[in-house]
Amino acid sequence: MTVDDRGRGYKEAVPSSSPRRITLEEVAKVAGVSRATASRVVNGVPSVDETIREAVQRAIADTGYLPNLAARSLVTRRADAVALVLPEEDRMLGDPFFGRVVRGVMTVIGRSGVHLVLMTTGATTRSQVVSDLRRGRLDGVILIHTDPFDPLPRLLVESRFPVVLSSRPTQPLPITYVDVNQTEGAALAARHLRALGRHHVATIAGPQHTSAGQDRLTGFRDALADPEMAWVEGDFTRESGTAGMAALLSRHPLLDGVFAASDLMAQGALAVLRARGRRVPRDVAVVGFDDSSAALACEPPLTTVRQPVEDMAAEMARLLLRQIGNPETPTSTAIFEPTLILRDST
Repeated sequence: MTVDDRGRGYKEAVPSSSPRRITLEEVAKVAGVSRATASRVVNGVPSVDETIREAVQRAIADTGYLPNLAARSLVTRRADAVALVLPEEDRMLGDPFFGRVVRGVMTVIGRSGVHLVLMTTGATTRSQVVSDLRRGRLDGVILIHTDPFDPLPRLLVESRFPVVLSSRPTQPLPITYVDVNQTEGAALAARHLRALGRHHVATIAGPQHTSAGQDRLTGFRDALADPEMAWVEGDFTRESGTAGMAALLSRHPLLDGVFAASDLMAQGALAVLRARGRRVPRDVAVVGFDDSSAALACEPPLTTVRQPVEDMAAEMARLLLRQIGNPETPTSTAIFEPTLILRDST
């Protein structure tokens, strides 16, 4: 307690004990690079060598460095925010695919100092995305499974905004996209069922207005080389797998092999087979597509075509950041290879 000249007591101010702010110079020293190089990494310059970038990012994590985003935005003229536009909320919450996409995107975006804004499709979202890009509130967009009739991809391309699509566009469009080799994945399923000696094989295809639905049906049909192959169309949901399997069994009671173009549809198909007394895999072998958590939740566990969703999503994020860093970056395509994961359903 201190006494003033009138005899009144008061407490002296105690110096703040808040932690000292780590400087960019300290990050550079820990990473073993110059301050200029560290600054280029923090500001997302795409031309930095990947080994150096990783060293600086480790130094940032180790030191707890927090960039001054306001100052950085003044220098880069960027919002340091990108949008990940997902399908309508009901579908997104029911399909494990989209959670894997978010995880994959965050492995890149999360360490870049850029904010990720999650949005769902719709007319309101479309106008908001365009408005935010024009006003400088967003730097770019990752579009997941966009409806082929949605004008947003073409609008973004024509406006020269940075954008990456999650699959091959159904209509010709000069847009960067990332996809799995869909036709080869479906062909893996067809060849596997044939190798098992299954002769009455059918497929529950994906929606034919999407590139994934079209390519998986084409790949399966071509590899099977059976002009009489039976198929029904689903929409990648469990419910459509249930309806599709019931329809196939009513038309083709001797069915002994099924390829469902998504794990969720396969899950629905397995429930119908079980209810009809058809043993899996003894009576009917079943193959899915995705290798999502739904494949392991199936009874029996599902043989499926794996697409590396997390790796694909991370590549989408990298390609978008590259466009943002260099608006003259040409459009590109990244195609990942699928693998067949064998489990108890075949």
